[in-house]
Amino acid sequence: MYRIRLVFLGLALAAALATVGTATAADDSSPGAVYTLTNSAAGNVVLAFSRAADGTLTPQGSFATAGLGSGASLGSQGSVVLSDDGRQLFAVNAGSGSISLFDVRPDGLQLDATVASGGSQPISLTVHDNLLYVLNGGGAGSISGFTVGKDSLTPLTGSTRPLGTGSSGPAQVQFSPDGGLLVVTEKTSNTIDVYAVGKDGFAAAPVSSPSAGGTPFGFDFDNRGHLLVSEAAGSASSYGVSPAGATAVSGAVATHQGAPCWLIASKNGRYAYTANAGGGSLSGFAVAQDGTLTLLDASGVTANLGAGSHPLDAAVSGNGRYLYNLTDGLHRISGFRIAADGSLASTGTIAVPAGAAGIAAR
Repeated sequence: MYRIRLVFLGLALAAALATVGTATAADDSSPGAVYTLTNSAAGNVVLAFSRAADGTLTPQGSFATAGLGSGASLGSQGSVVLSDDGRQLFAVNAGSGSISLFDVRPDGLQLDATVASGGSQPISLTVHDNLLYVLNGGGAGSISGFTVGKDSLTPLTGSTRPLGTGSSGPAQVQFSPDGGLLVVTEKTSNTIDVYAVGKDGFAAAPVSSPSAGGTPFGFDFDNRGHLLVSEAAGSASSYGVSPAGATAVSGAVATHQGAPCWLIASKNGRYAYTANAGGGSLSGFAVAQDGTLTLLDASGVTANLGAGSHPLDAAVSGNGRYLYNLTDGLHRISGFRIAADGSLASTGTIAVPAGAAGIAAR
């Protein structure tokens, strides 16, 4: 009888594992969506595109933010972002100094709130659990915090902090994976600001560290918390980060491509990709366990977008299978399937208006 029970339990466990495997496979091919901003000074709008299981995009709708865009390049990464669970979307209104919150629905978006950003010219956002921070690029620059409700954004009174001493030219703000740090890249001063974040949501004073390469711009984190940064001067670097600042792991690894300004990591943390505005290409990097970066292709061209393409911000789908690039010069979003070895294969393109800014994917 005991042996029969063991056999039965074994069969039940195998069946359960098979069910989990099937569910995971189904999730991997599930549809999703991609979002970008018109950034129009006449009225900012989020454009939504449905993502099919094969990665192709179709228009889903346009959704006004109740704010104004700048009508000019934001020079930033992260101007439109999704919550950790993909159920809320946040967008900057750089022309009216505000932030918009949307509820993400299967058939589009619903605007829930538009609130003042706590500064001027908001250009980048980051969210962790129910805490959101915005990077305001106007004036001397600052970051400000908000608590996120089901359909509300509430300023975290007293949370506004300046940028690091001597820092200038902010490009992006982002939480570390555990939410314990905020990082801001500074293009003009070639510095990286690190803020420790308390359990109350308040950021401490920033600690500024020198960038390993020139003009640090867009960045992301791998799964072990290493900071991966694109440098518009022609490289990418990686860092260990702590409340004491940023310490280089890989210093200024050349892309051999012009103006690598934006960077996104794969969901599994094994790869990172820079969008090279001056090179019309995407450069892929392998990310080692210690955060070391190595080019996937000696030329630096993992995907060629063509002359005049001027690629900007990029995003990876929630299932980790697809990368999408806002290809500014050709006024389109370009899609790619991410292979197991990090290589990229085109899934097609879809048109967007000239001047679009930022991109997010689920």
